[in-house]
Amino acid sequence: MIVCIAEKPSVARDIAEVLGAHTRKEGYIEGNGYQVTWTFGHLCTLKEPHEYTPNWKSWSLSSLPMIPPRFGIKLIGHDPGIEKQFHVIEWLMQNADEIINCGDAGQEGELIQRWVMQKAGARCPVKRLWISSLTEEAIREGFSKLKDQAEFQSLYEAGLSRAMGDWLLGMNATRLYTLKYGQNKQVLSIGRVQTPTLALIVNRQLEIANFEPKQYWELKTNYRNTTFSALIRKSDEEIAAEEEKNGGKKKIDNPGIDPIANREEGEALVERIKDLPFVVTNVGKKDGKEYAPRLFDLTSLQVECNKKFAYSADETLKLIQSLYEKKVATYPRVDTTFLSDDIYPKCPAILKGLRDYEVLTAPLAGTTLLKSKKVFDNSKVTDHHAIIPTGVYAQNLTDMERRVYDLIARRFIAVFYPDCKISTTTVMGEVDKIEFRVTGKQILEPGWRVVFAKEVKDPTEEKEEEDENVLPAFVKGESGPHIPDLNEKWTQPPRPYTEATLLRAMETAGKLVDNDELRDALKENGIGRPSTRAAIIETLFKRNYIRKERKNLIATPTGVELVQLIHEELLKSAELTGIWEKKLREIEKKTYDARQFLEELKQMVSEIVMSVLSDNTNRRITIQDAVAAKAEEKEKKEPKKRERKPSTPKEKKPKAEKTTNEVKTDSPGSPAPVAMAASTPSAAGEVDAFVGQPCPLCGKGTIIKGKTAYGCSEWRSGCTFRKNF
Repeated sequence: MIVCIAEKPSVARDIAEVLGAHTRKEGYIEGNGYQVTWTFGHLCTLKEPHEYTPNWKSWSLSSLPMIPPRFGIKLIGHDPGIEKQFHVIEWLMQNADEIINCGDAGQEGELIQRWVMQKAGARCPVKRLWISSLTEEAIREGFSKLKDQAEFQSLYEAGLSRAMGDWLLGMNATRLYTLKYGQNKQVLSIGRVQTPTLALIVNRQLEIANFEPKQYWELKTNYRNTTFSALIRKSDEEIAAEEEKNGGKKKIDNPGIDPIANREEGEALVERIKDLPFVVTNVGKKDGKEYAPRLFDLTSLQVECNKKFAYSADETLKLIQSLYEKKVATYPRVDTTFLSDDIYPKCPAILKGLRDYEVLTAPLAGTTLLKSKKVFDNSKVTDHHAIIPTGVYAQNLTDMERRVYDLIARRFIAVFYPDCKISTTTVMGEVDKIEFRVTGKQILEPGWRVVFAKEVKDPTEEKEEEDENVLPAFVKGESGPHIPDLNEKWTQPPRPYTEATLLRAMETAGKLVDNDELRDALKENGIGRPSTRAAIIETLFKRNYIRKERKNLIATPTGVELVQLIHEELLKSAELTGIWEKKLREIEKKTYDARQFLEELKQMVSEIVMSVLSDNTNRRITIQDAVAAKAEEKEKKEPKKRERKPSTPKEKKPKAEKTTNEVKTDSPGSPAPVAMAASTPSAAGEVDAFVGQPCPLCGKGTIIKGKTAYGCSEWRSGCTFRKNF
C-alpha cells in the first residue's frame, strides 16, 4: 500500500479525490492502492531544555549556554487529537510499501513531514510530490512526475538548521536576558529574527525623536502658468556619491546656484530677477517605455495589500493561503516575481479562466502572448514561480479574498499587454544667468495601464510620480514676463515604519531600496523568510514590544528599553542577521555546510552568554503593563479592525510551553516564554496557540473558544470535539 501524507485534511481530501481513494477511515482515506492521511501543520517540534537535561528545567545563569549534544524531536503538546492522528500515521507508515510526502512544497513543509516520518519510524522508500497549485490538473501532473526524497535533502537540512539555530539562540538569549535584566519574573523574549526586526522599528523611532529640522529655501518662478524650479548646485559629497555610483565613467555636470542659506539671500535673488524676462534656453523631448508592474511574490503582495487596504502582513498571508486552498491562486510562500518557461504554454488557458475579467482578456484572446524576459526567466525561479491565478473560476470568495485575488489577476493580465509608451519633456530657462527647469510627462499609448482602473490614493502615503503632467508647447528662444517666488521649506524626518515598509526593510536587511533589480540582489541577505515575516511582526505585537497608530508601527517603552539594553550587535543587527540568513539559503543550495553553520551559531551563543554575564552594571528593564498599554491604545481611538490585545508574557511551566510553538522560535515567532519555576500558563498564551487551529476530530472546522471550553466551528454539523479550559 502507498501512503500519502498531506499537511492538512482539506489538502488530503483533494489528493484522495484525484487518486480515486474514496473510503473514509479513522484519520485517513483509502482506495485504489492508496492510503491518504494528514497532519495538522506542525505535529512535531524540537524537545524542550529539561527533556535533554533535568537541570535545565529551572532557569539559572549557571546552566547557560544550553547546548544539547544531539537535538531530539517530540510530539507537540498533550493534545489527544494530535496524539490520536499521529498514531494513525505511525501505523500506516510502518506498514507502507512506499510513502509519498505531499507536504507543502517549501522549506517548512519539508521539515514538518520529515519530522513526522522520523518520529513514526518510517523505513520504506519515500517519494516527493512537488506542486505549485492544488488544482486537479496540477495534482495529476505532480503524481506523474514524483521526485525522490533525496533531491530535497538540502532543503530539509536548511529547515533543520534554521529550527536548531532558533532554538539555540532563542532559548539561551531569552533566559539570559530575563535572569540578568528582567524584573518581577517577567520574561524578556529574544529571537534570532524577532529582535533585529524590533531594533529596526526602535532605531527608526529614535531617529525621528532626535531629528532636528533644518530650514532651507527654494527659488521658483511661474512662466506661462508653469512653475519652473531654480537649479541648485550639488555638494562635493553628492557629486562624489554619484560618481562612485556610475564607477567614475561619466563626469557629473553641476550647474545651478549655491544653496540659499537664508531668507535675505533668497529675497535678494527674487528682486534681482523679477523685472527681467524669462528666456527658454532648451526644449528636450525623449520618448520612453514603462514596463508593467512585476508579478507578485509574497512580500510584494503583503506590501501592496497593506498600502491599498491596510491589511496586516498576517491577514494577507491567511487570505492568499485561503485562495491557494480554494484552488484559484498558486502556491503563496514564494520569493520570486518571475515565471518559468514551462508556464508560458498554460497562460492562454489561465487567461480564459478569468471570466470576470473578459473585458481585459478579450483583446489577448487568439493572439500570440508577449513573452518578456522580465516575466519568464528560468534562472530567477527555483522551487516555485510568482503568485498567479490558476485559471479556476473564482467564486464563493469573501470580500477580503476578492480584493487580494483582484490584485493578482490584474497583475497577471497586465504582463501580456504592450508596454506603456511615454514622452518626457524637459524645458530649461534662464533669468540673469540663473537656470530654471521643469519636467513634464505625457502618456502616448497607455498599454498595460488600461488594466488598472484609477485607484483612490491614500493621502498618508508618500506621493508617487504623477501619471501624467503635460506641459504647454515651449519654443527655444521665446521669452516673457514671469513671477518669481521664494518658498520656505524644512527638512523632514524619516517616516515611521508601516507593515509595508517594514516588510521591505526585512527583505533587504534594513537597506532602503526602491529599485527592483537592486532589491533582488539584496534579498539573499534579507532577514526571515517570506512565509515567517508576518508571524514575526505579529509576535512583536503579542509581546507588547510594538503597537499600531493608524498604519504606523510604534515601539512601546518596553520595546525601546529592550533594544537599548542589548549591547550585542549580533542579536539586534539586521545586517548581521541577514548574513546568517544567507548562510541558511546557501545550505539549501548545497554551497554551505549545515554542521559548520551550527558550530558557528553555538560559538556565537557562547560568546553572547559570556559578554552578558560579564556586565557588572545593575541595569533593569521596566515592562509596561499590558492592561495599561491596552487602555492607552483605546484612548488613542485606534481603529477597531486592527485593535490589538497585547499580553505581557508571564512565566509558564515547561509543559504549558508544549501547547505553543516553543521551537519554531522565529518561525513563526521567537520562543514563547518557557519556564521559571512553577506557575500557571497565561490564558492568552493558550488561546493564541489553540484558537483557529484545524479541528483534530473532524478536520473540517477550526477551534473556537466558548465560555468554559474549546470547541469546533463545525459543531452545528455534528462535530463533538470539546476540550475544557
